[in-house]
Amino acid sequence: MRGFQVLANETGRGAAMKAWRTIALHTAVAAGFMFVLQRYGLSATLESSLLWAIVFGGCAAGLAYSQANR
Repeated sequence: MRGFQVLANETGRGAAMKAWRTIALHTAVAAGFMFVLQRYGLSATLESSLLWAIVFGGCAAGLAYSQANR
């Protein structure tokens, strides 16, 4: 939460770069978590695990984007 407050106080290119970095990190963590959960926790196929990772990564990117633009 503190990171988004800092973004709101900054202006210009620095704030935009921090926002995109936060969005990318959120996306990567969500996709990685879903892949590991599907592949090893639920013993799903590789194709299914990758598909779920992409879907959840996209959803996480959308949520992080909407939070960064508040």
